[in-house]
Amino acid sequence: MTGDFTTETKELICHHIEEEHGYLSWLDVSVEEFTADTITMTVPYDEKLTNTTDPPTIHGGIAATLSDTAGGVALRPSLSDPVGGGVATINLNVNYLRRASGDLTARAEVVRAGNSVGVSEIYVESETPTGTVEPVAVGTGAYRLFQG
Repeated sequence: MTGDFTTETKELICHHIEEEHGYLSWLDVSVEEFTADTITMTVPYDEKLTNTTDPPTIHGGIAATLSDTAGGVALRPSLSDPVGGGVATINLNVNYLRRASGDLTARAEVVRAGNSVGVSEIYVESETPTGTVEPVAVGTGAYRLFQG
């Protein structure tokens, strides 16, 4: 089931994430791409988000937050009302592959969206000090869908 996923709907959801949501806007989360079954979101590197290691690395909780958010928002287009409906995390599993030392980019893809439960797979990448982009985490999220 796909709801009313128009350009206006997409813009409302993106605006809420980037400008109105206290925690996500504080993290400076931005939506790079958003389709009916995928979303790509980023969090820029910021010292306030790092561990006290040398060299500094992004705290794993930031990658988990980005994974959870991307996985849930990717499911919004499947709701009968993508803006007014709701998504709540049932379970989130994040496997860390390596430390992150630059901007984080998460791409979430809907695996299945039922009437009341949806599942997304999430891949998180980060730029290394040498400029290459490497995977830093992979996750799977299960979400309760509230049709609205």
